Amino acid sequence: MQPVIPNAPKSAALFERSRQVMPSGYTRQMTVQKPHPLYAHHAEGCWITDVEGGRRVDYTNNFTALIHGHGRREILEAITQQSGNLISSIMPTEPEVQLAELLCERIPSCEEVRFMNSGTEAVMIAVKAARAFTGKSKIAKVEGGYHGQFDLTETSFQPSPELWGDPKAPNAVSNQVGTPQSVLDEVVVLPLNDIESSRALLRRHADELSLVIIDPLRMQMGLVEPELDYLTMLREETERLGIVLIFDEVMSLRSSYSGTQGLKGITPDLTTMGKIIGGGFPIGALGGKREFMSVFSIDEGDPKVKHSGTFTANPMSMHIGHVAMELMTPAAFDELDRLGQRLRGELEEIRAHFGIPGYVEGVGSVGALIMSENHIGNYRELALAARNGLLERIAVFQSLLMEEGLSTMRGGFILSTAMDDEVIDFTLQGVRNALAKMKSMF
Repeated sequence: MQPVIPNAPKSAALFERSRQVMPSGYTRQMTVQKPHPLYAHHAEGCWITDVEGGRRVDYTNNFTALIHGHGRREILEAITQQSGNLISSIMPTEPEVQLAELLCERIPSCEEVRFMNSGTEAVMIAVKAARAFTGKSKIAKVEGGYHGQFDLTETSFQPSPELWGDPKAPNAVSNQVGTPQSVLDEVVVLPLNDIESSRALLRRHADELSLVIIDPLRMQMGLVEPELDYLTMLREETERLGIVLIFDEVMSLRSSYSGTQGLKGITPDLTTMGKIIGGGFPIGALGGKREFMSVFSIDEGDPKVKHSGTFTANPMSMHIGHVAMELMTPAAFDELDRLGQRLRGELEEIRAHFGIPGYVEGVGSVGALIMSENHIGNYRELALAARNGLLERIAVFQSLLMEEGLSTMRGGFILSTAMDDEVIDFTLQGVRNALAKMKSMF
């Protein structure tokens, strides 16, 4: 179920135009709303205004990418400066070096970095790197894990229950119509947070597995978190078995100054990055230990992995990304974490006050009210909760929050540095009003 938007004639007219030139009127699946989406007009700070004049706090921040919100002065100045100097070129530029230096300084696994144009591309290149390094072709990922729109890593992203198979050895299920069986045969699917079953699968397929990829922070809308013991097991087993461990930190890098790997104290071999490191511009990056990044080296002839692109390391994304990341000092992360903790703590108090079944989940600048009677610990529990009304409750909650001036992503809250306690106060009052209306549903 999709959230229902209020009467919006200008957005409706734009949607009718879009239907003539785009399939069903959309370019991005995640923007689908009924009867049509709201169209954005402008934004400032943490507030975004649609074409109807509706103004809301932006808690989506373009799928977590805008960690500074909209229109931060330093970023606007950087855009003006760089666009006046150089927009794109085949030649490398100093900002590329500066951003790489910053990432290598902060992220524990990063001794070297290469740049791409999206998180999906970063994952694709990471897979190529791990295959080249190990000489093996298969990959392992957790059931329900999301790693961009790449048919190999999309496997078993959102499989339906009738296709799941053995909970201790899940089936590899296609996420798209037309995915070849040969692709699925290259994927070993691990049950999240089941240490012994996952360990057994890794050992069984060790001679074929090139890599394990996992988002170390969360999985899908339930913010299901890989447990620390599970991540520790993955680190120990991959190291012992000669398998490359990849942390997909495209989203989770925002969890701390040194990413989720720094927060949890577990260092992977390779790390995929994106979103916040571009300051709002398209970007992707792959970083890792020098040993593993050596597959790109040309020092001794042709590289094992050939990688390039027209807009790779483009000066705009590099410079704006470097400025945006320099602004994310330890103090800036601490303040985001403080606001996030306050929001999550008071969300839980409001939930309990109204007797709404569920719990509040999240870390750092990410949080959500999960309206499930039982705590969700893996993909299958999440999928069953979705079938038992979780999706409907999320859609209603999101619609009610929109009426309260809050734009959320599936009822979740992604914070930005443009927010302060006054915005949190406004948010909490909106949540109170929304849950008061929702109470009759339970």
